[in-house]
Amino acid sequence: MGINDESDTEANLQIGPTEIGMVRLFVESHGAEIAMDFEPDEALEIAEEIRAAAAVAEKARG
Repeated sequence: MGINDESDTEANLQIGPTEIGMVRLFVESHGAEIAMDFEPDEALEIAEEIRAAAAVAEKARG
C-alpha cells in the first residue's frame, strides 16, 4: 500500500509525552499495537511535515 492508496482500515492514534521526556505516537488497529518514541526535536520535525502536507492537501481540495 502506498501513500496515495485509499483504505477503509480504522485505527486509533494517541500522541503524548512519556515519563522519560520522549514523544510517543501510539497506534492501535485490529488488535495490533505500535508505539513509536521520538526525541522532542524529531517530534517537532514530524509536526512540521504534517503541517506542510496538510497545507498541500488543502490546496488540492481547491
